[in-house]
Amino acid sequence: MLPDVKKILYASDIDKGSRPAFRAAISLCGHYHSEITYLHVIEPLSSSAQSIVQTMINEQDMKALQDQSLQNLKAKIEERITRFCDTELEESEVLQKGSLTSRVEEGTPWKTILRVADEIDADVIVMGTRTHSAMGQFLLGSTANKVMQSSKRPVLIVPL
Repeated sequence: MLPDVKKILYASDIDKGSRPAFRAAISLCGHYHSEITYLHVIEPLSSSAQSIVQTMINEQDMKALQDQSLQNLKAKIEERITRFCDTELEESEVLQKGSLTSRVEEGTPWKTILRVADEIDADVIVMGTRTHSAMGQFLLGSTANKVMQSSKRPVLIVPL
């Protein structure tokens, strides 16, 4: 059993298969009466892709477009969270108002997850993984595997 859990960082790629890990985070939240930060990390464009885009759009317009895209993605994530909570949670699982916040960050996923966990002082990181075999994780170097190996915090990995 985990020690007292007040802050949960749930990291998701918002894929359809991520529901089991989110359900696990909500279950922890209900058990410990804690807060969940729902994190989605966007990988930055490669330098060659950035160069191509910069030849078509000036830097100021590029920044405005990027900011608008992040706002749209955050709204979509929040809508998805609300839909999930409305349709899949039982009355006993319903989260208290303010116990769930969402963040969209840009960066290398595993490094960003660890950075945000430090920023919010998370007691546990919850995330899913699609690779079930140890050999598959070794070969693929999954984000979950990198977080688990590099984290100073407990990490709950839920197979998707």
